[in-house]
Amino acid sequence: MVSVLEGGYRLDGLSESVAAHVKTLQGAAGTSATDSQAGHWVIDPGKSHFAGAPPKSQVTTIEAIEGGVKNVTDIVEADGKSIHYEFTAKYDGKDYPVNGDPVRDAVSIRKIDDYNFDVTNKKAGKVVNTVRAAYARDGKSRTMTTTSINARGEKTTTSTVWNRK
Repeated sequence: MVSVLEGGYRLDGLSESVAAHVKTLQGAAGTSATDSQAGHWVIDPGKSHFAGAPPKSQVTTIEAIEGGVKNVTDIVEADGKSIHYEFTAKYDGKDYPVNGDPVRDAVSIRKIDDYNFDVTNKKAGKVVNTVRAAYARDGKSRTMTTTSINARGEKTTTSTVWNRK
């Protein structure tokens, strides 16, 4: 059997079937469902650098939404205190509310490319830190570099490594 697909390529039945599957996958790749941020992420304290005491654990689940993400994070601090926060934000650089995070009450995200994102966190309208989130092309890890100003007015930088589970 011979048929004609887009672009004038002639394919037999098997090749046509393969081509149809590839076309379906290519279509899916263009949707937010394949967002590099989407997944279940666990912090790797051994590969991370902290300005203060590292958390005992931190797990973030990110779900792709149209043009952005929904983020749910659970942290157990070094002193055993638990924090649970959530937000939903688009990649448009606008502020979106953060619920449950004692450090921030708003977040804005800009997508640089498919693997890099700039995040600005605010509390009462004032920037508390900025984050560059870089996702590995193999999808297995991410590195988040956070820049803050401490209480003494000094610039601090932390770098956290996360593994996808």
